[in-house]
Amino acid sequence: MDLKTIQDHPAFRQLARERACLGVGMSMVMAAAYFAYILTIAFRPRLLGHPLWQGTVISWGVLIGVGLIALGFVLTAAYVRRANSRFDQLGQLLLEDPQ
Repeated sequence: MDLKTIQDHPAFRQLARERACLGVGMSMVMAAAYFAYILTIAFRPRLLGHPLWQGTVISWGVLIGVGLIALGFVLTAAYVRRANSRFDQLGQLLLEDPQ
């Protein structure tokens, strides 16, 4: 198969569209969460500076920061799961089609 044939194939177009939508959507979620955290630190630092409970030195800001890192791992795992199921399925369909 040449490049033009692959690009015109419906399975390739669907694969490219689904990958782009998922990637952009997940990037927007991560960027929104990160910038909300940074803007909160910039404009309302006391909000994240409260301790989790009386007598601890760990603040809500630390907990939410760790949560942001965890969100990155969760989004990555979701993307890998989708890539290993749906995207691989579409890729296999593209390889098997004799066009």
